[in-house]
Amino acid sequence: MRIKNKNKDTEVTKDTKDRPWAGPSTRRRQRTRRRGRGPFTSLSCAPFVSFVPFASFVAAALMFSGCRQDMHDQPKYVPLRESTFFTDLRSARPLVEGTVARGHLHDDPLLYVGKVNGQDATVFPFRVDAAVMARGRERFDIFCAPCHGRTGQGDGMVVLRGYRRPPSIHQDRLRDAPVGHFFDVITSGFGAMPDYAAQIRAEDRWAIIAYVRALQLSGHATLDEVPVAERDKIR
Repeated sequence: MRIKNKNKDTEVTKDTKDRPWAGPSTRRRQRTRRRGRGPFTSLSCAPFVSFVPFASFVAAALMFSGCRQDMHDQPKYVPLRESTFFTDLRSARPLVEGTVARGHLHDDPLLYVGKVNGQDATVFPFRVDAAVMARGRERFDIFCAPCHGRTGQGDGMVVLRGYRRPPSIHQDRLRDAPVGHFFDVITSGFGAMPDYAAQIRAEDRWAIIAYVRALQLSGHATLDEVPVAERDKIR
């Protein structure tokens, strides 16, 4: 049963009149609709509710309209794919004759190959000074000492743990070997020694060789070959 109050501000619905077992709050429910009180009371939220799905639909449409497949289905060739555009049907084009990658020209055979007229070089490609020696010692301790030892005797830490012992750099065969031989060994490897062309750049290989020559000299030097000002330090 629906009852309207005299002030017509409240609608009261008594839908549980015939249920005495229900509590007061259940027996009488009030639905109040305020009219004419407040600046927004005359507006209904129904238009807003109906607008939400429409706005969501528009946003989704705009979003998916920007998802193009240009990057997914882009016009490209994967390696070895055939191409009908070129007469030889190859998509990969050969390099222009004389093309050299930047930094890989290597037009100095002494510096990059260690050869002079096809023979192992007996000279260095640049002047050996204190800076070169310091660089050579640093690189030697990093790449060579683990096997060859700090003094070049072939007693490095890796050898002490079972790796094949390299020859001592102080033996006559290596003392008499030209510097180009050492460059070729570092670049291409020799015996159980792997190559270090990828790990050590050419200039550093020569710096290591200069330090190796210093170790060889120090291992067989006499007191007369030591400068007078330095003799007191080794006595």
